[in-house]
Amino acid sequence: MKFSIGGPLKLAFRPWVEGLENIPAEGPAILASNHLSFSDSFFLPAILDRKVTFIAKAEYFTTPGIKGRMTAAFFKGVGQLPVDRSGARGAGEAAIKSGIEVIERGELFGIYPEGTRSPDGRLYRGKPGGLARVALATGAPVIPVAMIDTEKIQPPGKLMPRLMRPGIRIGKPLDFSRYHGMDHDRFVLRAVTDEVMYEIMKLSGQEYVDMYAMAAKRQIADAAKAEKDAEKVAKAALAQAEKQADKQAAKEAEQAEKERSGS
Repeated sequence: MKFSIGGPLKLAFRPWVEGLENIPAEGPAILASNHLSFSDSFFLPAILDRKVTFIAKAEYFTTPGIKGRMTAAFFKGVGQLPVDRSGARGAGEAAIKSGIEVIERGELFGIYPEGTRSPDGRLYRGKPGGLARVALATGAPVIPVAMIDTEKIQPPGKLMPRLMRPGIRIGKPLDFSRYHGMDHDRFVLRAVTDEVMYEIMKLSGQEYVDMYAMAAKRQIADAAKAEKDAEKVAKAALAQAEKQADKQAAKEAEQAEKERSGS
């Protein structure tokens, strides 16, 4: 990853970095980042000397065909772990188990508390599951990370990426040892997650939205569908009105012709 992709990535996009000294030279830590783009999981590991293990949706590892096998080999090669997101509880438990295993090996575990990419560049509410439970179960420090402008490099629908400089801000480690043994208290999990999201918000400068990103995506999709349906209704109404107008015009023309013939 670092030599085949990381080097050319840094050379082409020249990402700027602040707070690199907050990443420990050794020992476990959790990197909790906002999520703007598919490329976040490449830019962050590329600028670090250490390996970062992220979790990735299982579909990246199970898609059939040559393309699917190549995708699976790539994600395995860069150290990403598959998580089945088909069931919310199952996905959460799998993420927690994977994160704990990475931390117990003394490595860096990367996670996106929002659970999915932001649909509009704003920062959404963190899910009080994987991040907080891994942190409290292991005692590992949580390092907030803000990805800057990565969503502008390859916006949805664009095939070719734009050559521009994204940014990465790395905050100071957060210690949650005061909550040791409370990793099943939902109020504590919420408090830990909100504290991390607040630090990410300060680093990124994003507008914070107190709802889950997945819910926002559904709202956006529903609004787009409603707008499309309204356009269909409007087009149908316009077509019907034009048809009626044509009929009326034909009727009037026929009547005028009869009047001329009678005179």
